[in-house]
Amino acid sequence: MPNERLRATMASGGWTYAALAAKTDVDPKSVERWVNLGRTPRRATAMLAAETLGEDVHALWPTLRQPRAARAVSPELVALYDQRADVPVSTIVDVLSQAREQIDVLVYAAVFLHEAYPRLNDLLRERAADGCTVRIAVGDADSPNVRQRGREERFGHGIESRCRLALMHYRPLIGTPGIDIRTHGTTLYNSLYRADDQVVVNAHVFGVNAYSAPVWHLRRHGDGSLFDTYADSFDAVWATAQPAPREH
Repeated sequence: MPNERLRATMASGGWTYAALAAKTDVDPKSVERWVNLGRTPRRATAMLAAETLGEDVHALWPTLRQPRAARAVSPELVALYDQRADVPVSTIVDVLSQAREQIDVLVYAAVFLHEAYPRLNDLLRERAADGCTVRIAVGDADSPNVRQRGREERFGHGIESRCRLALMHYRPLIGTPGIDIRTHGTTLYNSLYRADDQVVVNAHVFGVNAYSAPVWHLRRHGDGSLFDTYADSFDAVWATAQPAPREH
């Protein structure tokens, strides 16, 4: 059914499909569908279009969903820690141990895992042998972003050496069926330890070492989106990462 209110508003203001599309950063065909097929754009786009046209957004799109009320606590939140130092290493190890399909680790170094749990490589081999896909992304020590993190955290060259140490820990896994080790040079906003539908997120705070930054443990929930946000961010970094060299 055509959106006659939108058609009339655009006509009275002399708006073409192309002109409104340019203002709302969409394709002119999208605007044409809004008018002729009665399609409802995404909320942010609809609000921008309504503001541009000087109209009430719900007058133009009565079916536009109201934003969900904010939750006091996400249903995906399992636990929240003030800092990583408060998280027992066994918590992360237990999450990884439960994986049956997928393990993803995104860090700059996180050598505390190998230091506190020397069997980590054995655990990853066991999971891979049972059919798990294991992807590990560690920081490229020569990346400008890694060096910048060292300056921001007043850690100097320490972060670069720890990235090299992390790669040394993981290097024996290179070539193991089901395990892929890569290095990345992205800005690391969060360290991620994902196993199937669980993820432990170590947030990063400007000027603060990772062990002093907050951590949250999430479990995917049907109505939630937090888990998927972090899972998608891992995939985005992974797409830019390079295979780790067998030897340095």
